[in-house]
Amino acid sequence: MHKLLRKMKKNFASSAGDLSNDGHQTNDMQISATDIYRYRKQRGVNLGSWFVLERWISDTPFRNAKAPAQSDLDVAHGSNAQEILEQHWDTWIQESDWDWIARHGINSVRIPIGYYHLCGADPSVLHATDFQPFHDVYSGAWSRIVRAIQSAAARNIGVLIDLHAAPGKQNNDSHAGTSDRANFFGDVHNQNCTLRVLKSLIQTLTRLLQESNPPLNNIIGIELLNEPHPPSDHALQKWYTEAISTIHELDSSIPIYIGDCWRLDIYADFISHHASSGPLVLDHHLYRCFTSSDIHTSVQDLSRSLADHSASFPQTLKRAAEKIGRAGGGVVIGEWSGALNPGSLRGVPGEQREYVDAQLGLYEKVCAGWFFWTYTKEHGGDTGWSFRDAVDGGVFPELAGPQRNYVDNSEGGVARRNRALEESKRQAFGAHIDYWSRISGSYNHPLFESGFEAGWNDAYTFMLSTPSLSPSVIQLGFTGAWARKRSSDHSKHYWEFEHGFMQGVDAANAHYQAAEN
Repeated sequence: MHKLLRKMKKNFASSAGDLSNDGHQTNDMQISATDIYRYRKQRGVNLGSWFVLERWISDTPFRNAKAPAQSDLDVAHGSNAQEILEQHWDTWIQESDWDWIARHGINSVRIPIGYYHLCGADPSVLHATDFQPFHDVYSGAWSRIVRAIQSAAARNIGVLIDLHAAPGKQNNDSHAGTSDRANFFGDVHNQNCTLRVLKSLIQTLTRLLQESNPPLNNIIGIELLNEPHPPSDHALQKWYTEAISTIHELDSSIPIYIGDCWRLDIYADFISHHASSGPLVLDHHLYRCFTSSDIHTSVQDLSRSLADHSASFPQTLKRAAEKIGRAGGGVVIGEWSGALNPGSLRGVPGEQREYVDAQLGLYEKVCAGWFFWTYTKEHGGDTGWSFRDAVDGGVFPELAGPQRNYVDNSEGGVARRNRALEESKRQAFGAHIDYWSRISGSYNHPLFESGFEAGWNDAYTFMLSTPSLSPSVIQLGFTGAWARKRSSDHSKHYWEFEHGFMQGVDAANAHYQAAEN
């Protein structure tokens, strides 16, 4: 990938450091393999119940668990826990699974872990926690997580490490580690302990990435807490602020993913006021099968509410994505599925596929990425929750994302692409000037031109980084955040650069898909 990026940099050098008529400077950026991993459109799947267990997904590991036999701590209290867990870790996801994931166009995975899974690298994470007596049970987990990162890297798959279970539990569900009530927010000890866990996680990952040969650069982010249930937004945001600061003291560039408690606007505002050197990414989870309203709404109406981009939720999602993008981050749908309550089904052929397609269409258009929940279940046939079954059953497309096309990167091909850029830019610039000429105001239209060119060239840089064996194309996903990185001037006229950049990205993607290279 590094050799390919060097070649691309020569082809697109004209866009780096380009000085517009007003003196606006686009940053002379070295686009690295790590940038590609972290800022591309994340088309992912959750590897649920691999490390943090959920009985409805995989029940065999619970065979000796202590009552109520629903959580990791219950398993740890049972007999032969270490043997049971290590057998599960070694068989739940295998090399053939990684091949299957890559073959179907998935370019990233979200791996839910508990803080106790880190104890093999740092035993201190267990100190004064519920899992302190179970170091031996969980000490082998981290080496398996490392192998997962390596297996993903071998297939150009990014890894999002998600802290699914924090000390004291951040929500009342058993997938937060124990079957007890949550006490994360009720005890400052648990909050401070989680900060130490995150610090240890970053330090451990840093050592791993530095010592690996060949180098690993496929960690796309760290998620602070999965689905926190705070007593107030103030309590959670206060802790988020401290956690972000703790991580950025060690690594100022790593993307940090935060859960939004299903309140998009509130946490979009939080991120917009906490812009940082590393991207802050808002993780929203969307299911339409649990509430009374969902159960009594037909799948057709649920699909329409997502497919109609002028409807309430798509507008809220778009508003949040734009706001966070301008702050240097993005929005992902960290969990979603094709699951529907029987009360929503009408027995119409293809209705579940229509529901999945409506979600994909929205997430692809508005978000920086998505992660289906979950990759597989122990008992097959669930096309709503199991990604493998959904693909095999035709509920999910065979390929995630647009198909990879051949790109003529010869001198003649690059020349034709540059001519297409100039023509697309001319048309877009003309439309931009025509529109804003009708509205009184102060403008700096050359910024639109420089933004369009940077957007087009960077979009192609990402697409040309697609590995030769990948079936789907890599695309720039965090477009707002990348536009901000691309410009050194964020003053009052920056919006024109941003508008141009976004349109340039869209034009390049359309040109690529038309295979007119």
